[in-house]
Amino acid sequence: MMGETVITGARIVLDDAVIAGSLKIADGQIASVDMGGTTAPGAIDVEGDYILPGLVDCHTDHLEKHVFPRAHVRWDMMRAVMAHDAQIIGGGVTTVFDSLCVGATEKNPERREILAPMIDALEFAGANNMLRAEHFVHLRCEITDEATPELTEANIGRDIVRVLSVMEHVPGKRQSNDVGQYIERRMKESGKERAVVEREVRELLDRLEANAVDVRKDVIALGKQHGLPMFSHDDLTVEHIEMALAEGIRVAEFPVSLVAARAARQHSMLNVAGAPNMLRGGSQSGNVAVYDLLAEGLVDILASDYVPRSMLDCAFMVARERELGIELPEAVRMVTSAPARACGLDDRGEILPGLRADIIRVHLVDDFPVIRSVWRNGRIVN
Repeated sequence: MMGETVITGARIVLDDAVIAGSLKIADGQIASVDMGGTTAPGAIDVEGDYILPGLVDCHTDHLEKHVFPRAHVRWDMMRAVMAHDAQIIGGGVTTVFDSLCVGATEKNPERREILAPMIDALEFAGANNMLRAEHFVHLRCEITDEATPELTEANIGRDIVRVLSVMEHVPGKRQSNDVGQYIERRMKESGKERAVVEREVRELLDRLEANAVDVRKDVIALGKQHGLPMFSHDDLTVEHIEMALAEGIRVAEFPVSLVAARAARQHSMLNVAGAPNMLRGGSQSGNVAVYDLLAEGLVDILASDYVPRSMLDCAFMVARERELGIELPEAVRMVTSAPARACGLDDRGEILPGLRADIIRVHLVDDFPVIRSVWRNGRIVN
């Protein structure tokens, strides 16, 4: 049994309010939350800093960047996992769903081979208490690869696998909806004439799309069989949303247009948006800006996507943007309780008695959030 920890002098961010108060942690759980101070001996005075729930990241592809820190340089898998975990916990994320690609793309053929070793390393590190954050796996299933169903079936039964999404990285569709831009980029990269590149792109599209329908159907069937929460990735059109709904999907992950995000909301789907998009002031691929989604009240969840630290920065930025009308508790919900519930976790994500004591202490320096401490299961881990 773990001892008690009392934190006082805090601005505690609850799901619906920020209170000046104290909280007690006992046996890895939040035991009590109270207004005002405390005279409990040994209480930690955080001197007005914010106490937030530990962040829950439903989508980050950051582990792969540690596996390949430079082009053509493959790092040791366990060392990659450890380095990744340090950045995750350093960003205030206490629960992360590592979004690992299932299936190859033309640009990343190695993804078929590295999937199982990445999961193996995450499982081993977690089982041996080598990680500070809790890591689950989000299988990002590339429906253009004929090998995706087999890879999915081989890994979906692992306990660490908790979320499945379907994605389709094809020029002219979804995220890369401007095929003309893709052709221009290929011409610059290859030095080939337009007619040659256009022919190659047509052949590529024919090959990729030949797999998509059957692969998507097989992957969705596996997700349903295992009862996993399922996300649809990079929805562009109303038709994309309607297809996802018909498949039983209830989360639109990174919708790339206002039209798709509005359709998702109309059908009571949750919208996940990328925190880096908000911090950068727009999409790196030229799609809808998260600011515009927030302005219409179309964002339920913020994910780090590719920068682990971005969720914390984004939550405080959103709350500062007065014209959005989003107060800090609502912004924090987007990075804590909302992703936790969408991913099937009901034991964390809020500062509430009886829930896990996954919490972070945040100090503001000129509106810049600085993490002072991180507790997971009531223990200091950073």
